[in-house]
Amino acid sequence: MIILSVDYGDVRTGIAVCDKMQMLASPVGVITQRDREKLCDEICEIAKDKNAVRIVVGLPKNMDASEGFRAQACKELAQLLREKSGLEVCLQDERLTTVSAHNILNATNTRGKKRKQTVDAVAAVLILEDYLNKLKH
Repeated sequence: MIILSVDYGDVRTGIAVCDKMQMLASPVGVITQRDREKLCDEICEIAKDKNAVRIVVGLPKNMDASEGFRAQACKELAQLLREKSGLEVCLQDERLTTVSAHNILNATNTRGKKRKQTVDAVAAVLILEDYLNKLKH
């Protein structure tokens, strides 16, 4: 089963996908669309192109597990994706994924403009890996 993950941001939204065996999560890219309706349309198109059967949206919880305004925005995006795609859409706690993504990019010496274009896709990969690990346990 192919699963697509989304790291939703105000400016950039990272997208990742796993293989059918759910062994490998890979970055797809970053969407720079601020309009939520159009963003959902683009995500749905990618999901269709990749033959995804489920979408996982990162849920940015605070460190104390409470939810702020960003979490609400992600829940609204997830609901819109459910309606537009007809696919199952799940939420996955994404605490510290962006920090981890920056650490990975530091280790690979990715800097500047390339880093900005990559960090959200890497965060989407980490969200998907966490989700896949949860499924296995």
